[in-house]
Amino acid sequence: MPTRVTVIGAGFSGLSVATSLADKGYDVTILEKNESPGGRARLFKAEGFTFDMGPSWYWMPDVFETYFARFGKKPSDYYNLVRLDPSYSVVFGPDEAVDIPASLRELKALFDQIEPGSGARLDAFLNQAAYKYRVGIHDFVWRPSRSITEFMSLKLLYDVARLDVFQSFASHARKFFKHPRLLQLIEFPILFLGATPQNTPAMYSLMNYAEMTGGTWYPMGGMHEIVKGMVTLAEEKGVKMLYNEAVERIETVAEAGGQTSAKRIHTNQGIFEADVVVASADYNHVETTLVAPSERNYSDDYWKKRVMAPSSLLFYLGVNKRIPKLQHHNLFFDEDFGLHAQEIYETPKWPTRPLFYASAPSKTDPSVAPAGMENVFLLIPVAPDLVDDEATREHYYQLIMQRLEAYVGENVRDHVVYKRSYAHRDFKADYNAFRGNAYGLANTLMQTAFLKPNLKNKKVRNLFYTGQLTVPGPGVPPSLISGLVVADEVAKEFNV
Repeated sequence: MPTRVTVIGAGFSGLSVATSLADKGYDVTILEKNESPGGRARLFKAEGFTFDMGPSWYWMPDVFETYFARFGKKPSDYYNLVRLDPSYSVVFGPDEAVDIPASLRELKALFDQIEPGSGARLDAFLNQAAYKYRVGIHDFVWRPSRSITEFMSLKLLYDVARLDVFQSFASHARKFFKHPRLLQLIEFPILFLGATPQNTPAMYSLMNYAEMTGGTWYPMGGMHEIVKGMVTLAEEKGVKMLYNEAVERIETVAEAGGQTSAKRIHTNQGIFEADVVVASADYNHVETTLVAPSERNYSDDYWKKRVMAPSSLLFYLGVNKRIPKLQHHNLFFDEDFGLHAQEIYETPKWPTRPLFYASAPSKTDPSVAPAGMENVFLLIPVAPDLVDDEATREHYYQLIMQRLEAYVGENVRDHVVYKRSYAHRDFKADYNAFRGNAYGLANTLMQTAFLKPNLKNKKVRNLFYTGQLTVPGPGVPPSLISGLVVADEVAKEFNV
């Protein structure tokens, strides 16, 4: 009888680990608490609009290619990618915006226009970042990080030195660029990594390399097309998908030698036997709710000390007209970046004058909105664990819509025919998200590699963890990698 694996959660990491294990010959079942797959990348439809609920940026296409190639497939077998040009637009004020071209040659010319001589310095910056990307994305993130010994080799120590892990991103960027506009362009990906540029390792310039050389892409139909492709592939491999199965308890049994094993998964619908359990659900939720206190890896005090990446206040809008000037992706940097970052990471509070992001996928994809209308997704990065109520949501909606209207030069609010908000309490309800986070753990030096929560339970011999609160970290590409890494670890310990 094949080894039975139960995966808790059908997000990217859950689908990844399930597909990999099924491909290796395991009998795999996914239990998903919601009515559809995708986790934070679910979709919903309303009034003729199709909304991606979470991730909207498609970066690192090579990671997606690597994932599907693992099973003899390619992304184009499941969805159609288009490269965006411009990649995105950065709004500095009502009358000032910069479109970021897809062409690196044009991008260097843009840098030179803003700060003479910076085009050549961008080349130098990206050459260093390319090395970090090669080592980081093609080596470091594929290590299970279960022990410090995985990183104890002379070559790796040499690589670590060149990765600038002990230098801040802020100081590194200022070696190349002086103009505040360029620094904002370079530092913007850091806002979602979970710390200020001053507290983020310079290693993460690999994100700039991914963005500027790998490109910004979009799967026609929306980001959920990736999920649909992954589900199709999982089912081709024999994975069984069960929805509306909220896991309530992982039952363990004592074995000879004093070890404990996960034996049964109790859900709101029934009981499932398992030989191996992989939790793609929120790590903290599994620890504090699904296993016994004596079986936890980490204490409440440990979790209280974790530095979280931001949560988000989201708005999904259906607008009954087209909106001029908006690109597919738009970053509104028309307020103080430093103040907003401080109010997320250092003195957590609802932001005074937030930066925000606006996505209008209907600019690229007519299928996501009725003809002549616009699909708009708004996101404000905010600190986790804030008190979230309707009055607060409405305050920020009016605040950012006023700025959006000032930029496009037209009334938009009177043309909104559909509106839905989403924030901390929704992340907790839908995903059991620790402190209502949206992006997982912050990518600080002390929460990197083997310093992240371990992918294996130390007390329950057949319980593993995958996803954004363990290695390698948050984001769609890391979640795909996390699933593949954990599947390989399961295979090492539990032969089919």
